[in-house]
Amino acid sequence: MILWLWLCWGFPSAAGQPDSELMARYLEEQLLADDSIVEQVARRVPRQAKFLQRLETRPRMSEFNVRSTIISRYAFTTVSCTMVNSGSEAREAVFEMQIPAAAFISNFTMSIGNKTYYGEVTGKEKKNSSDDKTTHKKPPSPTDGRENGYETFKASVFIPRKMQARFLLHYEELLQRRLGKYEYTVSIRPQQLVGRLRVEVNILENSGIVSLEVPPLRNSKQKGNGKAEGDMSPPPSTVIGHTKTLAKITFNPSVVEQTRIARNGILGDFIIRYDVNRELSVGDVQILNGYFVHYFAPTDLPPLPKNVVFVLDSSASMVGTKLKQTKEALFTILQDLRPEDHFNIIGFSNRIKVWQQDQMVPVTPNNIRDAKKYIHNMSPTGGTNINGALQTGAKLLNDYITQNDIDARSVSLIIFLTDGRPTVGETQSSKILSNTKDAIRDKFCLFTIGIGNDVDHKLLERMALENCGMTRHFQEDEDAASHLKGFYDEIGTPLLSDIRVDYPEDDVEQVTQNFFPNYFNGSEIIIAGKLINRTSDKLHVEVTASNSKKYILLKTDVAIDLPSRNDIRGVPGLEDGKGDKNYIERAWSYLTIKELLNSRLKSDDSQEKDYLMEKAKSMALAYNFVTPFTILKMREAGLHSEPPQEEFVSPSTDGIGAKLQSLQGHKAPPGIRREQDKQRIKISKTSADGDPHFVIDFPSSKFSVCFNIDGEPGDILRLVSDHKESGVTVNGQLIGAPAPPNGHKKHRTYFSTITILNNKPERSYLEITPRRIILDDGERLVLSCGRSAVVRSRSLEVSISANSNVTVTIRDTISFVILIHRYKKPAPYQRNHLGFYISNSKGLSSDSHGLLGQFLNHEVKLLQEPLNTSHHQIGQNQTEGLKLNPTNTLKVKGRLVPVVWKQRRIYNGQQEVECWFAKNNADKLIDGNYKDYLASHPFDTGTSLGTINSL
Repeated sequence: MILWLWLCWGFPSAAGQPDSELMARYLEEQLLADDSIVEQVARRVPRQAKFLQRLETRPRMSEFNVRSTIISRYAFTTVSCTMVNSGSEAREAVFEMQIPAAAFISNFTMSIGNKTYYGEVTGKEKKNSSDDKTTHKKPPSPTDGRENGYETFKASVFIPRKMQARFLLHYEELLQRRLGKYEYTVSIRPQQLVGRLRVEVNILENSGIVSLEVPPLRNSKQKGNGKAEGDMSPPPSTVIGHTKTLAKITFNPSVVEQTRIARNGILGDFIIRYDVNRELSVGDVQILNGYFVHYFAPTDLPPLPKNVVFVLDSSASMVGTKLKQTKEALFTILQDLRPEDHFNIIGFSNRIKVWQQDQMVPVTPNNIRDAKKYIHNMSPTGGTNINGALQTGAKLLNDYITQNDIDARSVSLIIFLTDGRPTVGETQSSKILSNTKDAIRDKFCLFTIGIGNDVDHKLLERMALENCGMTRHFQEDEDAASHLKGFYDEIGTPLLSDIRVDYPEDDVEQVTQNFFPNYFNGSEIIIAGKLINRTSDKLHVEVTASNSKKYILLKTDVAIDLPSRNDIRGVPGLEDGKGDKNYIERAWSYLTIKELLNSRLKSDDSQEKDYLMEKAKSMALAYNFVTPFTILKMREAGLHSEPPQEEFVSPSTDGIGAKLQSLQGHKAPPGIRREQDKQRIKISKTSADGDPHFVIDFPSSKFSVCFNIDGEPGDILRLVSDHKESGVTVNGQLIGAPAPPNGHKKHRTYFSTITILNNKPERSYLEITPRRIILDDGERLVLSCGRSAVVRSRSLEVSISANSNVTVTIRDTISFVILIHRYKKPAPYQRNHLGFYISNSKGLSSDSHGLLGQFLNHEVKLLQEPLNTSHHQIGQNQTEGLKLNPTNTLKVKGRLVPVVWKQRRIYNGQQEVECWFAKNNADKLIDGNYKDYLASHPFDTGTSLGTINSL
C-alpha cells in the first residue's frame, strides 16, 4: 500500500510536477471549504484519485519568479512564469501581471510546447491590420485596467494537453523619489498557489544605501499608501542583506506560507523602500559611455512659505464616504500648515462658495479653527462647475501675488479635487484647459486629484501638466483620506523655486528638461543627456535656484573617466544584439520619451502632435520600448529556436566603482585640474591664520605688524567687533593639538569655527567649520565646504570655492575670506582648521574693535631710537635700514611696543609677508590684554572691553 502511494505521487512528478506543486494545487482546492487545512497539510497525504480529478479544471502555475536589478534608481525587471496543462485536452492559460504604469515593457517571450514566440516592438498602424493572427493564442495586452498607477499586462494562450507554457516578461522603469524614499513594487498576484515562488531584487547605489525597508505585503485597497501603523515587519520568508552600496532582498514563501497570506493566490504587492546618501550640492552626476544622468535632491534647506487654495468638489456625487474622507484629510492638512503660510478654501457644485472672499488668510489658530468649521459644514448637492471653481481659485492667487511683495519668494499653488466630469457652466474640456491656462499664466502650479471611475482622467492630467503640477487618481473603495494626506505631504514642503540646471552648450546635447518651477522636500529632480565632447576630462555643472530670500548658485566639475567607454552589457531584453546599450543611456531614453509623450499631450497643434508622436515612436523602436505609439507583436521563432531561458541576465556591474562618476570631489581621478576651485582671491594681508598668527597691514605706512596669541583650546576670540555701528561681529573658536617635538609651546591652537554675525539691515549669522557652513537669516541653510556654491540674499553673499575658501560679502562694503585647511594624513600636531582674512573693511566704522578690528582705521608709527631715549619717527625710506636691528619700537595710541623683524607666509604659504613682530601675546600692542578679547559664546557681540551683548 505504501509503495502504491509512492508510485501515485511519483507519476505527476515524472511529468515535471514536484510534490510542492501538488501540495499547492491541493491546498488551493481544500481552502475553499476548510480553513484549518494549512495546519493539517504537512501531516497527511491527499487522496490521489480525487486530487488528480481536480487537476483537470485549469492549467496550474508551477513557477513564478521575479528577478530585478536596480542600478542608480533605474530598474530592470524580469518576470518568469511556467504553466502546466495536466488535462486530457487543450486548455486556455492566462498570464497576467500588474506593472507600474510608468514602466516600459522592453520584451516578452513565450514558449508553448515545442514552439517559441518572441515579442517584436513595432509602430502602431491604423486599424484594419490582421497580421499574425493565430488560432491558439491571443496577442498580449499591456494597456488593460489602469488602476492607481498600475497597468495589467495580459497574455492568453491555449496549451496542448500534457504540455506547458513558459512566459518571460521584461520591463524597465526609473524610480521616482517620494516622501524621501524610492519605492520599488512587484505585484504578486498569480491567482493560485504556486509550488515555486520567488522574488529577488538586487540594488546597487554608489552614493550609499540608507533607510532600506521592506514593509508587509500591500493589498489592492492600500495601493499608493501602504500601512502606516501596526506590524511593519517584512513578509514571511523575506531575507534582507546589504552593504554600504549593495543590497539583496529575496522573498521565497513556501506553499504553506502562501496560504497563510491569501487563500486565492493574490498575495499583494512586495515593496522595497530605500534612499541614498545626499547633501546640498549640485547633486549626483553619473557618466558612462557618452551619456550622463544627474540626480538633484538637496537636504537641510528651510521650507519656503506657500500660498495654497484648496478647491473641493461638493457636488451631489460626493455624498457619503468620499466627502467624509475628504473632510478628514483636510482637517489633518490644515493642522500641518506652517505659520508663514497663507490659504483659502473653495467648495464648488452648481455654485462657487469661497470661505474667505477676496483674500488669502494667514495661518493662525483662529483661522484654522474657522476653516475646519467651514469644511465640516460642507454638504453635497448639485452639479460640477469645474471651470468656474478654477477661475475663482486662480483669481484669488493672482490678486494676492499682485498686491504683495513677490520678492518674498513664496510658492503659490492650487490643490483641486473632484470625483466627476464638468456638468455645469463650461463643459467642453478644451475650453476649460485654455481658460485655466490663461488664468494661471505660469504664475503658480495646479495639482489635481481624481476620485472614482467617473472622473475625466485626461482632463485632470493635462490641466496639471500644462500648469507645472502633478495629478493623482484614487479608487472609490480606497482610503481617500490617507491618499489625500500623502499627496499633500509630497507637495506641502517646497524648498526651492525656479531651479535651473546648466551644462556647457559645447559639451552636451539632447538634454532633458532642465528648468523646474519648484523642488519639494522628499522628491528628486532628474536630468539626462548626451556628451558631445567625448575627449574632455570633465563636465561643468551649475545649479541656480531661489530659497525664500536667498539666491543659490551651486557649481562643480565632474570628472569623466575616459576608460569607462567599455560598455556595460547584458541588460535584460536586449537579446537582439543591442547589448552595447548601458543603463544610463536607457535612463536618458526613458526620460526623453516620457517628455515627448507629455509634450504631445499638452499640444493643441495637430502638426506638432504628429511630429512629437513620430519622434517618440522612433526612439521607442530604437530602444525596444512599448509605448502608446508602439505595439508588441508576437512572431514565431525559427524551427530550431531555443525556448526562453528562465535565467535572469542582469546588467553587468564589473568595475562599476571605477566606471561610475559619482559627484564626490575627493574621488576625482588624479590629474583632474582644479583651477576653478583654487582661484586666487584678492585679499589684504590683515589676517589670523595658523597657530594662530595675526598680521595687520598698514598700507599708508608701507609695513605690516604681526603677533601671536597663545590661547587655550575652547577659547573664543573676538576678531572684529563693530556691532553698534555696522552691525558686524566676527568670533573665532580655538581647538587644541599637541605641540611638535622639541617645540617651545606646550600645545598648538587653531581656529576650528569662525562665526560671523550681522545685525543690519536684518539679523543673520554664519557658522563656518572646515566641513560645513550654516547660514541662518531666520531660515537655516546648511552648505558643504566640499562643494562650490554661491548664496545671495539682499545684504549678504556667501561664495564657496570647494575645499579651498569661503568669501563672505556684507552689503558690498565688507568682505571676509575664510581659508579651509584640511589634511589628508595629518600629523599628530595638525588639525583641520580655518584662516580668517579681511578683504574689504570699508563698511566697518572707525569705532570697530577686536583683535584685528581695532587696527583697521588707525595708523602705527615706527620709532628710530631705543625705548630709553627720545623718540624720532622713522621715515619710510629709513625702514629698510632698521631691519637688521635686534629690536625696534612701535608707537600705538601713545603706547611704546618693542618689535623685531620677521618673515611669515600667509594664504597657504603662497604669499610671504615681512612684518614687525610684537611678543608676549601682543602686550601693549592691543588695547588691554588677551583675556579681554575672550567671548563667552560664539554669538557674543560685545562691542567694547568688558561688555557683552548677544545678538
